[in-house]
Amino acid sequence: MTGPSNRPLALLGGKPGFETPLHVGRPNVGDRQRFFQSLEQTFDDRWFTNDGPLNRAFEAAIAEEVGARHCITVANGTLALQLLVRALGLTGEVILPSFTFISSATALSWEGLTPVFCEISPETHMIDADHAETLISAPTSAIMGVHLWGGFCDARALEDLGRRKGLPVIYDGAHSLGTKLAGLGAGQFGTATILSFHATKIVNAFEGGAIVTDDPALAERLSLMRNFGFTGPDSVVTLGINAKMNEVSAAMGLNTLGKVGTAIAVNEDRLARYRDALDPLPHLHLMKDPPAGVRPNRHYLVAEVDASGPLDRNQLLAVLEAEGVLARRYFYPGCHRSAPYALERGRAPLPATEALCERIIQFPTGETVSHEDIDRIGELLQAAYAQHRAISARVARDGAKPVA
Repeated sequence: MTGPSNRPLALLGGKPGFETPLHVGRPNVGDRQRFFQSLEQTFDDRWFTNDGPLNRAFEAAIAEEVGARHCITVANGTLALQLLVRALGLTGEVILPSFTFISSATALSWEGLTPVFCEISPETHMIDADHAETLISAPTSAIMGVHLWGGFCDARALEDLGRRKGLPVIYDGAHSLGTKLAGLGAGQFGTATILSFHATKIVNAFEGGAIVTDDPALAERLSLMRNFGFTGPDSVVTLGINAKMNEVSAAMGLNTLGKVGTAIAVNEDRLARYRDALDPLPHLHLMKDPPAGVRPNRHYLVAEVDASGPLDRNQLLAVLEAEGVLARRYFYPGCHRSAPYALERGRAPLPATEALCERIIQFPTGETVSHEDIDRIGELLQAAYAQHRAISARVARDGAKPVA
């Protein structure tokens, strides 16, 4: 009888474990009937964009969910960040962690700002406020924290630093919908927070983004800027752009937001199953729970691979990819080592970030991943570790590489 340890692996010539690949970030679809009912009214009204009723309803619902007074929806999260830094009049440099999705940095660069990359806490994978303080200089105009993995970065430390240094603190909250800290949502920190409703997020609008803030003047500037700067049919009062969210995206956003509690419950369930499946693997560790008081959305199933183990992260990803499990390495190689920024000179290395970029692995989770899928992933990983010598030789010989 073939057990988990001697299972024939696809990388070594066996049959793949999954005929249909398992992806990281398969979209939540919410209530299809509710979505299509919303579209019926949109078609009847022939109101497809330009601050329609669904968009206004979505803004109100997001503001309530995150605890902010104002929500300004836009076409995507990258535009949300670009509009925010422009509306704040930021210049010079912005400090942010290197361990983040690349658009956190490139959105700043597109607006003429210089990203200054900060170290992370190895425990939380998020910005280290102490290191951020050492990076503040005359050109610094803001500090940007990034909430990762459905948790919150140390907002208290960042905002204390901002107050002491007279700098605004903003947040990239693309991962943060549904997360709470002692009942507080993502909209209750800093000057403003940007959100993403990309298809991979726990609340998706097919594609979309938003800025949430308690500042009414900032909200008004953002509302003007996303719509060409118009205050009326013939009056343009500020430099603007077309960054509006359309009604179809708003309908999907309302649909998936209405099911966010269900999505979190599913994510919690899948995490529990992964804990059981990965428990026999001493060199693979699921990320620790967040600090007390934080209720994460669990939308990201993240683990670290021991550097001292018999297989490294890339070898495990090669095994899984061959089996049809399209796990991912996030956020490799770190923004500071990516092509747009790698040639910059005079920047200090970021050893915690660089080490994490070599160890992190994100597994498929959510409503499209079953308990049986997770059990099979655990068995595949057990087999990989049991057959580590053959796996290492195969990868070394043929240069098998995981997806980026």
